[in-house]
Amino acid sequence: MTTPPPSPTPLWSQCMTHLEAELPQEDVHAWLKPLQARVQGQNLYLFAPNAFVLEEVRERHLSRIRELAGHIGAVHDVLLSVGSPPQSSPSPTEKVTSPSPVSPALSTPSTPNNSTFQSNLNPDFKFDNFVEGRSNQMALAAAWQAAQNPGSRQNNPLLLYGGTGLGKTHLMLAAGNEILRRNPKAQVLYLRSDRFFQEFVDALKKQTTDQFKRRFQDIDTLLIDDIQFFAGKGRSQEEFFHIFNALFDGRQQIILTCDLYPREVEGLEPRLRSRLTSGLAVAIEPPDFETRALIVLSKARERGADVPEDVAMMLAKRMTSNVRELEGAINMLTANANLLRQPITKEFANETLRDLFRAQQSVISITAIQKAVADYYSIQQRDLASKSRTNSITRPRHMAILLCRELTDHSLSEIGEAFGGRDHSTVLNGCRKMRELIESNAKFHADWEKLVRKLTE
Repeated sequence: MTTPPPSPTPLWSQCMTHLEAELPQEDVHAWLKPLQARVQGQNLYLFAPNAFVLEEVRERHLSRIRELAGHIGAVHDVLLSVGSPPQSSPSPTEKVTSPSPVSPALSTPSTPNNSTFQSNLNPDFKFDNFVEGRSNQMALAAAWQAAQNPGSRQNNPLLLYGGTGLGKTHLMLAAGNEILRRNPKAQVLYLRSDRFFQEFVDALKKQTTDQFKRRFQDIDTLLIDDIQFFAGKGRSQEEFFHIFNALFDGRQQIILTCDLYPREVEGLEPRLRSRLTSGLAVAIEPPDFETRALIVLSKARERGADVPEDVAMMLAKRMTSNVRELEGAINMLTANANLLRQPITKEFANETLRDLFRAQQSVISITAIQKAVADYYSIQQRDLASKSRTNSITRPRHMAILLCRELTDHSLSEIGEAFGGRDHSTVLNGCRKMRELIESNAKFHADWEKLVRKLTE
């Protein structure tokens, strides 16, 4: 007699227990916690909140989930879908769907019914106009999940950190707008840390600190941008610490951004550092080449500009530091094209942006990358160009080569020449090996993030 599969909650809970023990905490929070489970017949159905979570689960974790589910619950198969479990059991032919986070209809925030509350949110920042890439996937998933389940201990507080102009504020505001769309009565407050500081100082001068504190008591979500500016402001840190604790204890959502991981910010009190990183902290890295190209095309469409793909590829290759500078280049290019009534070609882009390109090239050079990598791994810079094949040298060499490929405009041959006269196929092979290590090894992933951040700050 066949034993029927267990009810969905125990089965998925047991699977998650195994997965949490096997996988990095960031993977569990970003890709597996958002899933909802249901058992029907001999199958386990997993529902992802959006398409990119579904694809990550399918590519990285589905085979292991199937193995665990088959062992624990004797299920026939594990099936993925975007959506939510239906209220009643669907028929085998019934399609279960729900909107994804990139749906324009979902991403347009509603105005709260309480018109007297000033949220300070910019409605232009939405999930559907955020360009997703490998460098920001986890942050996007975390922000979306926080917007779907505000106050959940899994994503509270949510800290997004990384260099200037990488999209931290965009994601924070998109989450706030999505929370308002889902609950128009919610009180969502956005403040920059310097604005918080100034309002607190004004309250001290006017002896209205009690009124200042009451402002935060009834809000549902607090968004604080650039918390690194709290550094050195002891009284403001103390006040924010108490507000933070009150909101957290009340299960109100807190979303923060910072240029650095808080433990790296000098001048923050230890207890505040600890609280800021007590939830989910996710880094956003500079966008890779493919993402930069998508950003160019997306921003051009928003401006109604016709930017050919070859021009987008050129800008993506030569503008490597951050999204903000890339957007500035697009603005300059489209403005000049409109003014001169000329089509946007590679020649026109090269002429219009030559000063920006020159500045970019001087910021990150092969020599600068080699020095940064050599210092980081405590080796000699000349070792990177040597014939040594020991892991202690080849892995830093491959790291430096991949950084040159991603962050400079140099050709494969030029990169190879700078590393001891290696040919282009050797450069490609080094890039492939290091990319595999970064994706499979937590230490090299952390090394990559730190080096990219150091070179692009």
